[in-house]
Formats: sequence, structure tokens, C-alpha cells
Amino acid sequence: MAEFETYTLSNGIRGIHRQVRSGVVHCAMVVNAGCRDERKGEYGIAHFTEHALFKGTERRKAYQVNCRLENLGGELNAYTTKEDTTLHATVLRRDFQRAVELMADVIFHSSFPDKELKKEREVIADEINSYKDSPSERIYDDFEDLIFKGSELGHNILGSKAYIARFDSAALHRFVERTYTTDQMVFSSIGNFSVATARAVAERYLGGVVPTQRDFVREIPLAYEPFDVHLMRHTHQAHGIIGTRGYSIADERRLPLALLVNILGGPSANSLLNIELREKRGLSYNVEATYTPYSDCGIVGIYFSSDHDNMSQCVELIEENISRLRSAPISPRRLAVAKRQFVAQMAISMESNEGYMLGAGKSFLLYKDIDTLEEAYKKVMAITAEQIMAVAEDSFGNVSRLIYGK
Repeated sequence: MAEFETYTLSNGIRGIHRQVRSGVVHCAMVVNAGCRDERKGEYGIAHFTEHALFKGTERRKAYQVNCRLENLGGELNAYTTKEDTTLHATVLRRDFQRAVELMADVIFHSSFPDKELKKEREVIADEINSYKDSPSERIYDDFEDLIFKGSELGHNILGSKAYIARFDSAALHRFVERTYTTDQMVFSSIGNFSVATARAVAERYLGGVVPTQRDFVREIPLAYEPFDVHLMRHTHQAHGIIGTRGYSIADERRLPLALLVNILGGPSANSLLNIELREKRGLSYNVEATYTPYSDCGIVGIYFSSDHDNMSQCVELIEENISRLRSAPISPRRLAVAKRQFVAQMAISMESNEGYMLGAGKSFLLYKDIDTLEEAYKKVMAITAEQIMAVAEDSFGNVSRLIYGK
């Protein structure tokens, strides 16, 4: 069957659809509005808004929103990132129209009743407390706050309890009006029907919304000074991140960097750092490298945890491996294995229709394009050892460190 096909509704909302042989449909509305778009005094409002979308609309109570698809065996969920908010639904093919109608009602007609917001503040406060109890997650926020100091990309998605306490219905309506504009939305779907059917359903429930245009531009983060920060944390283990800024989603070096990160600390047990720190020396149970591209920049980080006494040795070994990748091309055999592994991981991830649909929606929103698996395969196989070495030198030439320790 065909890969994703695209269309544009009468009000500017863009759509993508892929037809597959399945009785299950996945669909999502990807909105180009995240915590990066919050103003001072609004930190946490993007995530709070995502929660509040489920708390009632002009024609539905909160319980009616929550039960509409669940009573049919389906589900409706959402998440917030630095740059986008995504609502997604999974239903049987026969219930596709119901899912789209509910998503349209939630996104465009939420009432944000203050009574419900009061309860949700407590839920999010508990979520913030839970996050603070997890140093392996909290350290990423602290690291990004330092990497993007002075930028809206720096503050964490959840915000603080002090900010959350201030948000009322009027504040949420203002945020939605300013950021949830139709020119910054993509409706993504995957199911056993044609793109013409997907477009007709989307036009019926989404196309009648008044077209709106974004009237602000995101500020590109300013350059930053590399840092070496140690913070006291009362934890059983030490935790660390070594990293730096990364390339944007539109940068041609994005794919070589993603391959390099996978070689260093990808999900497979044969990643360089997993072998070096865990298999050979038993210094760390958890070491992983991540790369997150944004619309105009990105971030690369290597996270690891260890006993406090082993932290210095872990840092030394990680930086030794980085240095080798910066100073000499990797061997043809190692590069060939890395490419095959990376392509296989991509192919396996695309076996999840829901994951494929969500990834394609975000790619189309930010990149205005969607690579097929074959196109992605060709790009990966064309990467050279010299490109890997070049992005290693450029990305890891002057790293920053954040350590949670005693």
C-alpha cells in the first residue's frame, strides 16, 4: 500500500494519511505549540492546557469526554513536548468519525471550567513531586535549563506548583487562542480507508473552524558557554549527563549525528558505551545517548548513573570514547554494522502503526516532508565514516557536564 499522502483543508489545517490493512485506526492532531511558546509567567501552561482539554467542552462534561471513546473500546490521550502538543486516538475503523468529532470538540471548544481546573492543579502538583523524586529524569531538565539558559527551551515542561496555582480558565483560553492556530496544525491518520475518506471526515469536523495565523516567531537560543556543574543530591547513586547543543531537524547533518549517537549509546546492548561501562567494567547499570532535534536547534546528551565512587571513571571512559570518534574514522566493518542496525531499528519502529502515524505527523508539521522507509534507508547507507567523524568533532568538541553527586 502507499506511504503517507497529504492534503490541506479549507482553513489551512494540513493532513496526512496512510492506508493499511487493519481494523484499527490511529489518528492524531499535532499542534505546533509547546512549552517553548510560553511567555514569562506562563511556565507550565502548555502542559496544563493539554490536561485541561479533557475537562469539558461547550457541549460535553469531563466524564462525557473521557467515556466517549472508551465506551467503544477505544482511547483518547495526549502529551506535551517542548515544541508541540499532540492529541491522539485509537479506535476501530467504524468509529473513526466519532474519534475525529471528539478531537475537534476538545481542541476547538474546550471550556476549561474553573471547578475542574482546581482538581487538575492537584494532579499536576503530584506529577511534579513524582518527577522530583526521579533523579534520572530530573537531571535532563536541569541540563536543558543550563544548555538553553535564557531561552524558552530551557524551562521544564511541567512548570512549577507556584505557576500552576495561577492559571485559570481565562489564562488557558488566551494561550490556546495565541498558539493553537490552524496554520500550525497537522491531522495525521492511518487506517484501512483511502486518503479521500480521511480528508472528507477531517473536512467535516475540522474544516469548519475559522482559519487563524500565528502572529509570533520563536526566538533562536543564543550561544552558551560550556559548563561543568556538580549539584548535591541525596541519592543512592550518582547521575550524570555529558552533552551539548545539536543540529535542528532541517539540518543535513541531523542523520549522521543520529547514527553517531546510536553508535555511542543507542538502545542495543552492543553500543560502545554500554560495552565499555557495563559489560567490560560493571561500572554502570544504565548508560544511554540521546539526540533531540528541534525546529531551529537541538540537544545531544549522554546519561549515565553509577556508584558515587565510580563517577569520575565513568566520565573519563565516556570522554575517551568520544575522543576516539572525533580523531579517527570508524572502520568500514563497524560502520556497515551500525548502518544495518540503525535501519533495522527504524523499520521495526515503523511496525507500530500508532508510532509511525505520530512520527509522520510531527515530521510533516516541522519538516514539511515525510521520508519513506526506502528514502531513509538510502540516506543512512550513504553516510560516510568521514561524516561521522566530522559531526563528532563538531558536536562533542567542547562538551558540558552536569553531575548529581555527594
